[in-house]
Amino acid sequence: MAESRETEGLLASLKTLTLTLVSVMQTRLELLSTDVAEERARLTVILMSAMLALFCLGVGVVLLAMLIVVLLWETHRLAALGSLTAVFLAAGAGLWIFALNKLRNKPRLFEASIGELTKDRDRLSSGS
Repeated sequence: MAESRETEGLLASLKTLTLTLVSVMQTRLELLSTDVAEERARLTVILMSAMLALFCLGVGVVLLAMLIVVLLWETHRLAALGSLTAVFLAAGAGLWIFALNKLRNKPRLFEASIGELTKDRDRLSSGS
């Protein structure tokens, strides 16, 4: 009789341990999923900024070429072309700098997940 109680106690402990491990793994996988979603959103912002910067720089180059051609032409169109050229070149350069800054200051991939797993490992090793 005492043996069956010990067996039931051991099985209950194993079941509790298994449920705890599954719960911990579920939490870690949810955190990993969040990290992946954040990285995807960050890369989307960088890609869109880079594409917009390239578009603005392209338009700026075209307008600059038109400005040089018109420079020898009438004086009324120079102010408009010059200001549009300056606006697009400045916007393109600003967006390019923004995209490069985002790339340089990117967080380490899965940083939060790795930190939590390290804490888990430390807790488990200190408990033994």
